Amino acid sequence: MESNEVTISIGDAAALLGVSVKTVRRWADAGKLKYERTPTGHRRFFISDIKKITPRDISKLEERITINYARVSSHDQKEDLTRQIQVLEAFSSANGWQFETISDLGSGLNYQKKGLQKLLKRIMQGDIGRLVLTHKDRLLRFGSELVFAMCEEFETEVVIINKSSDEVSFEQELVTDMIELITVFSARLYGSRSRKNKNLLDNVAKAVQDAEKLS
Repeated sequence: MESNEVTISIGDAAALLGVSVKTVRRWADAGKLKYERTPTGHRRFFISDIKKITPRDISKLEERITINYARVSSHDQKEDLTRQIQVLEAFSSANGWQFETISDLGSGLNYQKKGLQKLLKRIMQGDIGRLVLTHKDRLLRFGSELVFAMCEEFETEVVIINKSSDEVSFEQELVTDMIELITVFSARLYGSRSRKNKNLLDNVAKAVQDAEKLS
């Protein structure tokens, strides 16, 4: 069904808002501005929505900080953490964003990491305009969609530089995370110093080694 609302081009929308065409396009991609497509594929913006956006709203959106978030699972991956940070900061600099970097050293299954807790708190305070990750799983191994939903609610744009994961890194970290998970649950079932707990962990380690030999 065709809309009866008055629409304008992306250039006119940018002029009315006092921002660049690139900014209007980014806001549209992030869902901050509604639009429709012409038969030729051009975006048309609803003038009623444009008029609702005040200079204060624009200032608030543009002044919020970009946060780069980097994470690795263990101490022997510190070089990878350094590389992540370098990639994130180079990417944000190239886009002209004002940014800060938060990093964590801990399992992707751990929701209590200091950096992650700081990140979530600042998202909920409305301080963060953009969250940048090298890969989706850098945030959390499971449950990242919940954080992304929170970002949408608090108008925080999520930028993932690499949509596909590095398979080797992914598999290595998944093994680390699963061993940690098994360690916690087996310790609760049998006690951290029990023979059953030790045997279970030894068997897991052996299974991992056997799998690596076959791969």
